[in-house]
Amino acid sequence: MALQIGDLAPDFTLMSDKNEKITLSKLRGKKIILYFYPKDNTPGCTKEACDFRDGIKKFTSAKAEVFGISKDKPITHDKFKQKYALPFALLSDETGDVCVAYNVLNKKSLFGKTFLGIQRSTFLINEKGIIQAIWRKVKVPGHVEQVLNAIK
Repeated sequence: MALQIGDLAPDFTLMSDKNEKITLSKLRGKKIILYFYPKDNTPGCTKEACDFRDGIKKFTSAKAEVFGISKDKPITHDKFKQKYALPFALLSDETGDVCVAYNVLNKKSLFGKTFLGIQRSTFLINEKGIIQAIWRKVKVPGHVEQVLNAIK
């Protein structure tokens, strides 16, 4: 069943780009933005990451912490983060378990091949761990502004 606004956000522990374990439930007391994206260093994902980077001061002033999640390895995340000076943690869901819990894996097709891939999605989680807003099938232009408006 798909997650809905008002649900408790599924807890997880994932490795970050710095090889540190990040556990969602240990972040209670802060607003959390989890944005799921398909792959490091692809055009849409780079644009989305840079948009979150460019809005980071507004997120931190709203006491919100941003995390990007994909199935890329921590080392790939670290290179991507350094290349674009991203000021937030990128989390590695190599098994796809967190993607399944948040229902962001969908069938995609590319060059005639069908595969399971991450559907660009964002979740705003409040200080108590409750999902406050959900964006699925995210279109990158204007998305960061949508998330900022929802926090206010």
